[in-house]
Amino acid sequence: MTLLDFLREELGLKGTKKGCDSGQCGACTIFMDGKAVNACLVLAVQAAGREVMTIEALSSDGRLHPLQEAFVEEGAVQCGFCTPGMIMSAKALLDEKKEPSEEEIRKALSGNLCRCTGYVKIVKAVRKAASLMRT
Repeated sequence: MTLLDFLREELGLKGTKKGCDSGQCGACTIFMDGKAVNACLVLAVQAAGREVMTIEALSSDGRLHPLQEAFVEEGAVQCGFCTPGMIMSAKALLDEKKEPSEEEIRKALSGNLCRCTGYVKIVKAVRKAASLMRT
C-alpha cells in the first residue's frame, strides 16, 4: 500500500490528492522528515518511524497558514484539486528561501500540475505568502 493510499483510506486524511499515481502531477505532495515527497511513490511501510506532515497540519488553532490564506486571497484556488500539493511544494521552498524570485517559485512548483490556471495567481499567492511570513 502506498503512503498516499494509507493517508487517505486508513487515516481519513483526504487533503492529499490522488492524481496520476505515478509521481508526475504533484497532487500528493507531503513532507516526510521535513522534505517534500510524492506520497504515491512511497510505500506506507517506508514511513514507519518517520515524521509525516500533510496539508491538514498547516493550519493551527483554527487559523490558516499564511500560504493557505494567500492562495484564497489571490484566487489561486479554482477547482482546488492541485492546491494542497502546490501549497506543500511552496512551503518547502519558503522554508529554505525567505524571498524567492518568480523564477525560483516557478521552478519549485514545476513538479505540480494545474489544469485550471495559468499559474499566475499561484505564483502571486506564493510571493504574498513569502511577504506575510517575513513580517
